[in-house]
Amino acid sequence: MSIPEIRDGWTIVVPVKPAALGKTRLTSVTADREALARAIALDTIAAAAATPRVSHVLVVTDDAEVSALVSQWPAVDVIAEGDVRGLDGAIALGVQTAGRGVPRAALLGDLPALTPQDLDAALELAGQVERGLVTDAEGTGSTLVTARPGAVWVSAFGAGSAARHRLLGCTDLAVPRGSSLHRDVDTAAQLAEAVALGVGPRTAAVLATAAA
Repeated sequence: MSIPEIRDGWTIVVPVKPAALGKTRLTSVTADREALARAIALDTIAAAAATPRVSHVLVVTDDAEVSALVSQWPAVDVIAEGDVRGLDGAIALGVQTAGRGVPRAALLGDLPALTPQDLDAALELAGQVERGLVTDAEGTGSTLVTARPGAVWVSAFGAGSAARHRLLGCTDLAVPRGSSLHRDVDTAAQLAEAVALGVGPRTAAVLATAAA
């Protein structure tokens, strides 16, 4: 029996570290690291919020500046990370808030080149499987994990997470190799690749200020 298609109503959970603690491997970039980390997160959240199949974005963070900005955006709510520790713990907090009755996805907050079109295409594919996975450009990490309504949530982000997610029952989604959803940013080289794809306006502004 075929699985009914999910056309909309996705809740996206985006975990965001406080900028002072994030993107520590971008120290070789001339831009202000905290400002850059915050801009990357904001561009990612904005792209998710603008995605047609997404009805709700839950940002899990203790970054006061990110919280103040995105809480004013339509369809975006903020959950304080609080005493929760680790990426999967923060994601689980957001997923619990979303509830099991909706399609859910965890999206890493370091995809500055992400476009709503690319995320929407991935969610279309995700709607056809119980749990879905999109890997990073290197093929070893994960940038997106999804679950249909009713599916038990599982995630195991971090180095080498793609293999762990497959063992947990996630199916690789046939996202094109050139999709912006593959290009997360942890290093200067990865940032350069994201810039080549075309980063969002906040990331572009921080980089432009640094280059001036």
